[in-house]
Amino acid sequence: MIMKQKERGTMRPFKPNRLQILIMSFCILALLIGYIFIKNSPKAIDMKFYDKLVVENKIKEAKVYGDEIILYTNLGVYSIIKDGVNMEQLLLIVPVDVKKENNFAELILIFILFVLSLFSLYYYQKIQKGKMQNQQNLTNLKNIAIEEEGAHTAKFSPSVSKLKFSDVAGIKSVKEELVEIVDFLKNPSVYQKMGVKLPRGVLLVGPPGVGKTMIAKAVAGEANVPFFYQSGASFVQIYVGMGAKRVRELFSVAKSNAPSIVFIDEVDAVGKARGGMRNDEREATLNQLLTEMDGFEDNSGVIVIAATNRLEMIDEALLRSGRFDRRIFVSLPDLHDREKIIDAYLADKTHNVNISDIAKMSVGFNGAALSTLVNEAAINALRRKSKKVEMEDFLAVRDKVLLGKKRLMRYSEKEKNVQAVYQAAKALCAYWFEIDFDKIGLVGDFTKEIDKEIESRTEIMAKIKVSFAGIAASKIYFNETYSNSSEDLNKARRLATEMVEKYAMGDRLLPTAQDIETILSSALKEMETFLEGMKKPLDLLIAVLLEEENLTKENIKEMLGKVF
Repeated sequence: MIMKQKERGTMRPFKPNRLQILIMSFCILALLIGYIFIKNSPKAIDMKFYDKLVVENKIKEAKVYGDEIILYTNLGVYSIIKDGVNMEQLLLIVPVDVKKENNFAELILIFILFVLSLFSLYYYQKIQKGKMQNQQNLTNLKNIAIEEEGAHTAKFSPSVSKLKFSDVAGIKSVKEELVEIVDFLKNPSVYQKMGVKLPRGVLLVGPPGVGKTMIAKAVAGEANVPFFYQSGASFVQIYVGMGAKRVRELFSVAKSNAPSIVFIDEVDAVGKARGGMRNDEREATLNQLLTEMDGFEDNSGVIVIAATNRLEMIDEALLRSGRFDRRIFVSLPDLHDREKIIDAYLADKTHNVNISDIAKMSVGFNGAALSTLVNEAAINALRRKSKKVEMEDFLAVRDKVLLGKKRLMRYSEKEKNVQAVYQAAKALCAYWFEIDFDKIGLVGDFTKEIDKEIESRTEIMAKIKVSFAGIAASKIYFNETYSNSSEDLNKARRLATEMVEKYAMGDRLLPTAQDIETILSSALKEMETFLEGMKKPLDLLIAVLLEEENLTKENIKEMLGKVF
């Protein structure tokens, strides 16, 4: 206690800064000036003393200030009233200078100059201090960047995933695509002996919340290999070169821990198509990523899995052979997938609900939304002080979970019928005109865009016809057109424009708007005629789509076999 009191009583030595020193200096200067003025202030005298100064010839100089004469002598400075002095006599002795200003005016002028000097020094000091502060801030930012870099590098440590494919419900088709990747990571020597090369990169494409990160973790868990997770945004930095350095370090650590998996989430943040608005840092980071993927030795044991929901924004260089050349589309869960997902989330909860009914009322929900739906229903049950989750809990919270989702995903019965007709027609035409696809569902379709160097007019026309299939079916069944045709219309227009302007596949060599209109009109008319003659199989496909929510090529082949 005594020591603390002593410490409190200890005074730190005062260390003035530059501004304080300057102010103190000017104060001393002001005091000196004031002292000089006081010292040199004239002393009033009478005529007797004045006559004595004249007789003894002591006056050296005289100045007239208004009604007063200032006398400068060997004895000092004196003042006397002008009216009492014989000016002619004084002029014979010394020169007389007439001043219009007075001492007070001089003092005011000096004071103003002094104040202005102080303000000038103050603002100069402020500007200098601001510059020093900016420099310090810049230094701090660089230090923070270096510290973050060090901290980020330290995070490049592998994690072991315990997640298995059996823990992720509703991804049967995706699992089939990834089985060989898992087998390669488990038994690389088998593939090396056979000289088999697997893709260096796998790109998971799908809307948000469908479980792309969970799928990557499940691959690592199944293969029992180290898993490196990084977000694409974490590579984008302020300073040029930082992102590229992180990419190098990440792949260096991954190679040293091979076989391993590098998972880059939201890869479009770093792999966005180059051009347009220039961004040197992002381009440097993307170039480094391309270099690292090219630098993989054959069968190095490192697999890069990336995820995006914006495939159209990915730079083409990332999608070419030898990089992310395998693309896996992860769609929104269909009816059966939703049943499995809901069942998995309800496994540890006491409930009295029909899982199939919940799956049917949650069309358009992704895996994350289903998780939220089940959790909110359980919270609602607790709010009701019930020990079981009932169907009324799901109905009570469904709208809350849907808040913010697109209206399109929340189908009424009429909308469901319209969408089923639209999608069933597309599925039938895609199968008939041999347009490859994985599956066509009630909430989306996944046609495969096969890159070809040479494509015929017939093949491009087939794509346009498939794009018009849903529009033609809507006219046949409802005598209407609907807003769900927006994307397909844009695709058809783009293809027709390319046919005319790029490939000269119109009626004339020189492109015209009339040629584009002719191609689109003929394609739509052909679709209407084709679907009029295919109403029986189309009715079957519509019924299956309403029930199962998905159509595969096998389903269509089987049903067409029953009809024809």
